[in-house]
Amino acid sequence: MKKRNFRLILMTTMLFIMTTALSFADEVDVAGQNAAKFGIWTLIPPLVAISLAFITKNVIVSLVIGIMSGGFILNISGNNPFMALFYSFLDLIQRAVNSLADPWNAGIILQVLAIGGVINLVGKMGGAKAIAEALSKRAKSAKSAQIITWVAGLLVFFDDYANSLIIGPMMRPVTDKMKISRERLAFIIDATAAPVAGIAIISTWIGLEVGLIGSAFDSIGVETNAFGVFLNTIPFRFYNILILGFIVITALLLKDFGPMRKAEIECRRGGLNLSSNEDVDKELSKHDELEPLPGVKLSVWNAIIPIGALILGALFAFYYSGYTAIMGGEDSAVIQLMQNSPASFDAIKEAFSNADASVALFQSAFFAGLVAIIMGVAKKIFTLSEALDIWVDGMKTLIITGVILICAWSLSSVIKELGTAKYLIQLLSGSLPPFILPSLIFVLGAIISFATGTSYGTMGILMPLAIPLAYSINPDMSYVIVATSAVLTGAIFGDHCSPISDTTILSSMGAGCNHIDHVRTQMPYAIFVAVITILFGYIPAGFGLPVYVVLPIAFVAMFIGIQIFGKSVEVEDIDGDRILES
Repeated sequence: MKKRNFRLILMTTMLFIMTTALSFADEVDVAGQNAAKFGIWTLIPPLVAISLAFITKNVIVSLVIGIMSGGFILNISGNNPFMALFYSFLDLIQRAVNSLADPWNAGIILQVLAIGGVINLVGKMGGAKAIAEALSKRAKSAKSAQIITWVAGLLVFFDDYANSLIIGPMMRPVTDKMKISRERLAFIIDATAAPVAGIAIISTWIGLEVGLIGSAFDSIGVETNAFGVFLNTIPFRFYNILILGFIVITALLLKDFGPMRKAEIECRRGGLNLSSNEDVDKELSKHDELEPLPGVKLSVWNAIIPIGALILGALFAFYYSGYTAIMGGEDSAVIQLMQNSPASFDAIKEAFSNADASVALFQSAFFAGLVAIIMGVAKKIFTLSEALDIWVDGMKTLIITGVILICAWSLSSVIKELGTAKYLIQLLSGSLPPFILPSLIFVLGAIISFATGTSYGTMGILMPLAIPLAYSINPDMSYVIVATSAVLTGAIFGDHCSPISDTTILSSMGAGCNHIDHVRTQMPYAIFVAVITILFGYIPAGFGLPVYVVLPIAFVAMFIGIQIFGKSVEVEDIDGDRILES
């Protein structure tokens, strides 16, 4: 693994060296005063952030030093680096304050925290665990057990950690009974954690994603609805979608390949690769905040009602926000539409496109929290005081997300002031074929996220660069959306399969699987889907093919690939009887 990480670092370093060499050779006349003044030095902040992310594996430290390096460049004068360093520290603080003072950003932070509170309330009420147990009872065969695990992963869409910690322990006895390997269970859990939470319209991820999209578009002076852009990227999140389809296809065909097939065959023959129960319990105990309170009677309604309130509240909040914005505006045609046909499809579409996503999401999350608190108190699961403590404790788990967001926004602001995006645009827009950019963004995002184990940090580093570059190459919004989706799904790749990713570790623990065995068995699958994503997803999409053509082609290519590489995991025991039903 160390050699692999070294190769990744070397590859990225060579890429940046090549970029530097090109910049000196071409002597590009960069637009923008700072871009022209600082030239290649404008690349320092993102380079520092990426390089330190590789070295330290700590995204916050990497982002902070990246911001300060930009402030240092902006404040250096004469030969006094100490004063420049001092001013760069002050610049860091000011940018963080400005980021948080922005109403949009503040709404995003509040929404992230509020959803964390809702998730903790639902967990303590036993709602999520009740849903998982109800689904596990329907698993009657190896096929159905895998599909039920997949469905459960889709239902726990609101948080990747919750998915890993709830689905694994619930489905583990069922999959053991059906002779499904712990490695396969860990893969299904992992592949329905971050890939699902990353595209869910209500989740702990959406605040970060929408916030970064909005900031990147602001940096190029393009007014757009960030939440609308987020929604439009969903069909183009090829890796997220294809990995979910991969699970279903391989489960129904009962075909695997590589180390996973060996693990499955060994399990079918009666061997289970078990982690030490003591080790598993010790690791899971660190994340026991999602466990129900002692003595709570499990009920699926304890999850359905609060999460339903969250979704329905979000729909209403988006409509109301957009409606008030339209009625207070000057577009008479749209105002008349809202007055005459407020419930029509066109009116709803206009309302959603004009909504303030940060406020609407916070309103819905806060409302869902109130519903969960009232339910829990009414059922005597906890007192009002205990409910508020649980709600606040849930927020604490997502403070790190807020910190990363503030750092990412600050890095975006210093990159904008330095003219980094303008420098890259002038450097690459004339020589880079438009169709290849989404694929390159996906690959770079996958490499960074794999090496660092964080998708959040990868998004924060790449989004301020990818959107301006894509817009300069082709200002058509559909092309920019494809490039934006490549950032988001490329970052998911690493979160899904990196050995140092929290979600990967928790999936191993939740499934009771040896961590290295989990990484080793799912890596060929992740790479296989990533290759399909590039060849049959982002390259055709980069040429402008519509998604309703690209996605079916990608699924067909993946199905053919599984048929070629995959082999049946059915085995016969020593008596000649089939262990697994066909």
